Amino acid sequence: MAPPKSRKIAVMGFRSVGKSSLTIQYVEGQFVDSYDPTIENTFTKSVKYKGQEFLLELIDTAGQDEYSIFPQSYSMGIHGYIIVYTVTSAKSFEVAKVIHEKLLDMTGQNYVPMVLVGNKTDLHMERVVSTESGKVVANSWKAAFFEASAKENSCVQEIFNTMLYEIEKHQNGPEDKKEDCNIL
Repeated sequence: MAPPKSRKIAVMGFRSVGKSSLTIQYVEGQFVDSYDPTIENTFTKSVKYKGQEFLLELIDTAGQDEYSIFPQSYSMGIHGYIIVYTVTSAKSFEVAKVIHEKLLDMTGQNYVPMVLVGNKTDLHMERVVSTESGKVVANSWKAAFFEASAKENSCVQEIFNTMLYEIEKHQNGPEDKKEDCNIL
C-alpha cells in the first residue's frame, strides 16, 4: 500500500468566526463552545480519501484582521487554505476578502486551493451576510463555498474533504466532481 500523503491546510479568518470550532469538530467530533482566542494550534488527522491515506496537518491560525502581517510560514508548505467568516458579521466577511488578497500576494500565485466557509448558520436570526454574497466571492476566487455550522456539525466533514479534493486537483489535474453537501 502507498505511504500516506501529507497535506498541510491553514484555517484562517477574523477572530471569533469559529476556526477552532470547525477544526475541533472535524478532528475530534465535538463542539467546543468556550472561546479562548487561539494563538495557533496544529491538529493532525489521518483520513482515507479516494483510496489514498492522507495525513492532514491542520493549522488553526490566530484570528486575522485587515492589518495582520502574515508570517511567511503561512505560505511555506501549505497545500490549501480554508478561509472562514461568520454569516453574522459583515466585518468578518470583508476580512476574509483581505486575507484572500494577502495570500495571493504572499504566495505569488493567482490561484491557491481554497475553500470559503460561512460559519454559524445555526444563528439564523443574526445572519447579515447572504448565501448569495458568499457564492459570488467564492466564484470570483475559483474556490469551493460552503455554509456550515460547527455547532450542529453541518457540512464540517465536507469542507475538509472538498479542501482535499481541491488540493489534489491542483496537484494532479481535475478528476471527478466533489461531494455534495449543498456546495453552494
